[in-house]
Formats: sequence, C-alpha cells, structure tokens
Amino acid sequence: MKHLLAAAVLAAGLGTGWTGEALAEGKIHHVAVHVNQNDPKVMNMALNNVQNLTNYYTSQGDTAVVEVVAYGPGLNMLIPGKSPVADRISAMSLEIDQLSFSACGNTHRKMSEKAGKEVALMDEASIVPSGVVRLVELQEQGFSYIRP
Repeated sequence: MKHLLAAAVLAAGLGTGWTGEALAEGKIHHVAVHVNQNDPKVMNMALNNVQNLTNYYTSQGDTAVVEVVAYGPGLNMLIPGKSPVADRISAMSLEIDQLSFSACGNTHRKMSEKAGKEVALMDEASIVPSGVVRLVELQEQGFSYIRP
C-alpha cells in the first residue's frame, strides 16, 4: 500500500516539475557564491551567507552544497597573508563538508606574472580555468547564484 501511495504522489508531481526529491531523507541545495571584490566587508558577507544558508538548510534536514568562486580582486580572499578572512575559510572548511573554494586560473596567472613568481593559494582553494566560466557552468548545472 505504501508503494502505491508513493507512486501516486510521484506521478502527481511529474507534470509540475517536482522531482520527488522531497521523498528522500532531505533536499540538496546547490549554491554558487561569487566574490570579485578585494573588500573585507564583501568577503565576510559572502561567508556569512554561506554560514547562514548552511545552518538553515541543516536545521531543515537538508544539505547545502556551496562553491565560492573568487576572481579578479576577489582572489585576494584565497591568498595567505593577504586574505582578511583566511581564518574563517579554514574553520568553515573543517565545519562544512560540502563547501569548496574555487580560484580563477586567469586571475591567478596574471597575479603570478605580476609578482614574478607563483602566488600561493590557501590549501582550501582549487584553481579553475576561469572564474566567470565556472559560475556559468555551475548555473547551467542548476546551482543558485548569490553575489553579496
């Protein structure tokens, strides 16, 4: 009987775009956060957004998969010694399993050329070829877009 009820509920939702994901343990929310300013207020706002949405969805029994994408002047967020939020990034990376930080490869290459040496990035950061392209890819994959 439970299988028939579940099948009926699922069938009823098929025409509405509802996927039945709510029948699972919890919903998974995918969020891309854009940082392109070398401004501690913006960087902290981005991390506040990540913390707040993660806390909210966890309290609902859901999961938030969050990728912070930094490029241009915002890449300073991920550079040791320059980042005003380095400690927060390290702590949040340990606390939030589904949190990642992407550094724009184009910006990193230009910064490294200007510095005359490879600019180090925080261990939490992964380089992507292009920050802008990464944001497009994430949105095409269904990620919600946040720009603090």
